[in-house]
Amino acid sequence: MLATFLVFLGGGIGAMARHGVNVLTPRLVGIDFPWATIIENILGSFLIGVLAGFFAFKADASWSQHLRLFLTTGILGGFTTFSAFSLDFALLYERGEFLQAFLYVAGSVGISLMAIFFGLFLVRAAV
Repeated sequence: MLATFLVFLGGGIGAMARHGVNVLTPRLVGIDFPWATIIENILGSFLIGVLAGFFAFKADASWSQHLRLFLTTGILGGFTTFSAFSLDFALLYERGEFLQAFLYVAGSVGISLMAIFFGLFLVRAAV
């Protein structure tokens, strides 16, 4: 139950941070390109890489699983799910599972793009 609460709390913090980037970025660089989203995706991916590397290679046993859940699944999950996607790809790649990594990227991006257009089609057709 504590783990679920920590993910919930971290997710709220991450979502607030994402909202802050969404509000601030257009004021600084305009709206001609989805700068906020790309900033969130790149920053989130960088941060999850730092955290995953730290927890895997530098942290000792005193770093709890609860803290990992709060920071990665919670805060970064609320900030951007692209960071989790990036980490999944990196783990497949680093394990030498190149075909699976490629299929994961192609499937995630390709099928997600098809899914959004299918969702849009369904809503438009229902009107």
